[in-house]
Amino acid sequence: MTEKPYFERTLTEEIMRISKSFKAILVNGPRQIGKTTLLKHATEDDRRYVTFDNPSDLLLAKNDPKGFLDIYRPPVIIDEIQYAPELFSYIKILLDNSDKTGSIWMTGSQQYNMMKNVTESLAGRVTIIDMLGFSLYERESLGAKQKPFLPSPTSQNILAKKGISDTFRIIWQGAFPEAISKDTKDRMAFYDSYVRTYLERDVRQLINVGNEISFLKFLKVVAARTGQELNIEDIARNVGIAPSTAKNWLSVLRTSGIIYLLQPYFKNITKRLTKTPKLYFLDTGLAAYLAGWTTPEALEIGISSGAFFETFVISEILKSYYHNGENPSLCFFRDEKGNEIDLLVQKDGNYYPIEIKKHATPNFKDVAAFKIFAKLESLGYGCEICLAPEIQPLLQNANAISVWDM
Repeated sequence: MTEKPYFERTLTEEIMRISKSFKAILVNGPRQIGKTTLLKHATEDDRRYVTFDNPSDLLLAKNDPKGFLDIYRPPVIIDEIQYAPELFSYIKILLDNSDKTGSIWMTGSQQYNMMKNVTESLAGRVTIIDMLGFSLYERESLGAKQKPFLPSPTSQNILAKKGISDTFRIIWQGAFPEAISKDTKDRMAFYDSYVRTYLERDVRQLINVGNEISFLKFLKVVAARTGQELNIEDIARNVGIAPSTAKNWLSVLRTSGIIYLLQPYFKNITKRLTKTPKLYFLDTGLAAYLAGWTTPEALEIGISSGAFFETFVISEILKSYYHNGENPSLCFFRDEKGNEIDLLVQKDGNYYPIEIKKHATPNFKDVAAFKIFAKLESLGYGCEICLAPEIQPLLQNANAISVWDM
C-alpha cells in the first residue's frame, strides 16, 4: 500500500517550541483534522502512542489510571484524552514528580468537558493549542510560511492565485485531510460517515439527544445559516424543537469545534449596536454537505455563495492564528443604520477592519463603514478580501486583496 503524502502543518514548529517550556501539551480541535498525525510527525524521540479508539486501552485508563500510566510512560502521545478523564489527576502527579518538559502530548475534541478537567487538574502544567483543518497554506505544502493574518499595505504573495471556480471547489471540498484526498463520490461517503460518527459517539457523551432525526435536521438548518446572525428562535422553529434545546445543541456544536460564534463589537455607551453573534461553520465542506450543495458549481452560483465565501475567509483567518499558537481577539461591527464591518481584529490597542466580498471588482463603497467605526476606536490598516486578481487601493489606509493573498 502506498503511504499517503504528509503535508507539513504550520503548528509543527510551535509544538516543538512549546515542548521545551511545558511538561504537557494538549492539541484541541474537531475529530479527524490530523491532530494525531501532526504529533507523530513532530516528535523527535521514541515516543509511545496510545489511542482511546482502542476499547481495551480505554477500559484500562478508566479502571486503573495509575496502571495505564505505568505501561504508557512518558514520552507519550495520548489520543482523544477526553474519553478518560480519570487520568487527569494521575497525570498531574506524574508531571509534578518530574522536571522533564514535553513529557505528555495529548489530543482532544470535546472542549467543554475536557477543559473543565484540565482547569481543575492540570492548570499551569499544560499548554492548550487549538487546531482546525488544513489551511490554504498547508494544502499547498507551505504551512511553515503561514503567519497570523493582519491587513497591511503589502501582500504576502506566497500562494498561487486561483480563479473563482477553483476557489469554490476548495470551499465545497472542505479542509478535512480525508475529504481533500477523495473524489466527489468518496467525499460524500466521508461526510456521511463523519456525521454519523459525530451523532453516535461524541454528541451522546455531551447531551442526551432523544431524537437523532431532529438533531440531524438541526445540523442541516444550522449549516444553511452559516455566515448569518444567530437567530435561535428561527432555528428552533424550523427544526420543531424548543429554543432552550436549540441553545443547548448549539453549545455542543461550538464546544466540539464544529461552529464558531463571532461576537459583535459592543460598548455600553453605544447601545444602538447589535448584540447578536454571527454563526460560522469551521469547515465549509461539512457545511456544504449538510446544506445539500452537491457540486461546487451549484454552490458557486447559489443563493448562499456569498455566505460560504465569508465563512471560508473567517475560518482561514482563524487558522492563521490558531496554527501559529495564538488566539485572536475578533469581533464584527453593525449599527442601527446597517453600517457593517465583517471582521475586526483587535491587536495592540488598534482595530484592524476586514470586509469580505465574493466579487472581483472591489469599490471604496464596500469599506465605507471603516470611516464610521474610526469615530469609535483607533483604527489600524484595513482591507477588503475578495477575488480581485491584484491588490487595489480603496482608501488611504485600506486596500483590496485576493483571498489568495491572505
